[in-house]
Amino acid sequence: MQTSVSRPAGRLVIATRRSRLALWQANHVKHALEALYPGLVVELLALSTKGDELLEARLDKVGGKGLFVKELESALAEGRADLAVHSMKDVPAELPSGFVLAAILAREDPRDALVSARFDSLAALPAGGVLGTSSLRRAAQVAARFPGLRIETLRGNVETRLAKLDRGEYDAIILAAAGLKRLGLAARIRALLEPALSLPAAGQGALGIECMAQREDVIQRVAPLADAATAACVRAERAVSRALGGNCAVPLGAYAQVVRDGVQLQAVVAAPDGRRVARAEDQGAADAPEALGERVAALLRARGAGEILAALPVDG
Repeated sequence: MQTSVSRPAGRLVIATRRSRLALWQANHVKHALEALYPGLVVELLALSTKGDELLEARLDKVGGKGLFVKELESALAEGRADLAVHSMKDVPAELPSGFVLAAILAREDPRDALVSARFDSLAALPAGGVLGTSSLRRAAQVAARFPGLRIETLRGNVETRLAKLDRGEYDAIILAAAGLKRLGLAARIRALLEPALSLPAAGQGALGIECMAQREDVIQRVAPLADAATAACVRAERAVSRALGGNCAVPLGAYAQVVRDGVQLQAVVAAPDGRRVARAEDQGAADAPEALGERVAALLRARGAGEILAALPVDG
């Protein structure tokens, strides 16, 4: 139950995770709102989430993407914050009742990035080379193309992951290009992985603003920050994930782009070991992205995604 909000009209509170990347994202929205509304005071409420605390466990084993947003949603529901800023790839495909995505902002580079001190491509890694990633999606797609690599779980914030690489625990790691660029770490990128090699996660590179559905005042304030093209693409991608029960236990990639005649959507479902892969793509109207996502999900099922999903471990 939401408590009443007693803050003055000229003040907003943004709930955010404590990581440097999350704070960058929240500050990005803060500055944008303050530029739009001179005199508006925007404050940050930095919270620790279970996803940030369970650093040694694989996300799909301990609750999935929702671990990064539940505490922020609690702050919204309790009236301690007015809006929350998320990386869209961390937002579950289904929002809890009473919550809405009020705006999806213009996207940064959606691609995955290879980071390594010694190798400038995945193909350059030797047989048995150790590749670190926290994502089943990335691991499955890389395993399909480079079965000789040893793929190991890598958790922690961006800086923690880079430190593990620099200590020699991995030969290379894969991170989201958007996060590296936002933190001023683009120089660490050795190669950008094109979608044909590593299809991004649904929503990757985009920021979303969540609030309570009843907060029309917040919805109206953040509306100018929304980017229609990014929103259409992300909504199509999330529709694929939703139709397939997408979460951290499903190695699923989905990537949409605006084209002249609408939205082009590609998606992939792969077995964790990369031995079975289903791919599909289709194009649809920009004003009906969910329908496009559902069609692509149906194509994936027709091409074997259902069998891949059915074979996934129940606890994974």
